[in-house]
Amino acid sequence: MPKDKIYVPVQVGKSKQTFEGFLRDDTGDNISGKNPNYCELTAQYWAWKNRRADIKGLVHYRRYFSNGKKNFFKTSAEKLNDVMNVHTLQACMEKYEMILPHKRNYYIETSWSHYEHAHHIEGLNVTRDVLQELYPEYVPIFDEVVERKAVHMFNMLIARGDIFDNYTEWLFEILPEVEKRVDISTYSEYEKRIFGFISEILLDVWVDKNKINYTEKPVMFIGKQHWGKKIFSFLARKCGFALK
Repeated sequence: MPKDKIYVPVQVGKSKQTFEGFLRDDTGDNISGKNPNYCELTAQYWAWKNRRADIKGLVHYRRYFSNGKKNFFKTSAEKLNDVMNVHTLQACMEKYEMILPHKRNYYIETSWSHYEHAHHIEGLNVTRDVLQELYPEYVPIFDEVVERKAVHMFNMLIARGDIFDNYTEWLFEILPEVEKRVDISTYSEYEKRIFGFISEILLDVWVDKNKINYTEKPVMFIGKQHWGKKIFSFLARKCGFALK
């Protein structure tokens, strides 16, 4: 774990095992039991409901914002030495309301077609229906976002505390309604993480609609990346070979 004081390690999901020095997202007001379907969003929900801070954010055990460098070819130890620190954070938050990852560009397809090739498109169709009912003013932005080729991914963000809470409240008015309408009983274990996948798209929708002033920072992947496998899977999905 990063040593900087800005990081608070949180163990997600219900488990008898406890990681020393970690808080748990199954305490207080929580949805920890939904972790297999909501992924890291159970920690985001927990932070919304149980933490008070001027700045709130979410990064992952193997994905962190850097201080500005991509560090693509660095070792894990070298990357950990450049995990965003309090000085970079303060400098960013003096000018911006939110920090997001650099956008991922799919180049040959839109966010919608990428989702359709990688996941069950039913999830996005139902999400749009729910937005139409609950927040119709967001639908034009949703339609625009899913037609883009470059999007913010990974459910990673750092924001002013009130902005983090407002976004999370909005998100959790939508996702539970989608959950009611999509039967995931026949989905693979991977595809049952549906609500984590959907939220990656909804973040840009909320940010654009609310005109959030944000900056972008590189995301470092700690540990070895299997790029050959990733590229093969990406191309296979385009050719219709992916198994769901």
